[in-house]
Amino acid sequence: MIFLHYPACGTCKKAKQWLEEKGTAYTPRDIKAEHPALEELRNWVERSGLPLKRFFNTSGQQYRALGLKDRLSALSEEEQLTLLASDGMLVKRPILVGEDFVLVGFRPKEWAEKLGVSE
Repeated sequence: MIFLHYPACGTCKKAKQWLEEKGTAYTPRDIKAEHPALEELRNWVERSGLPLKRFFNTSGQQYRALGLKDRLSALSEEEQLTLLASDGMLVKRPILVGEDFVLVGFRPKEWAEKLGVSE
């Protein structure tokens, strides 16, 4: 599994601790240093079953600085994916990518169900 996170993010720290407490093996990846590529994002959005908007870090500084709250709906899906691929700080985190799932944001109950562990 790949665990995409931003080391300074409090939620990411909680998710990392949770994974370690559950004894779950993962490969960490700093989302800012090694942001997701366009094809990865396209694949993850499709596999997650979530709307593309859920992949945006709507509370992030970059999101606000670019005025995406008002602009996002006017952009095509391809433009949105390209924007996400351009800056890891625009991407919601953490993301847990497994063989048959993609989880966006840390929700312990959802993660426990997908990983087959107790919450």
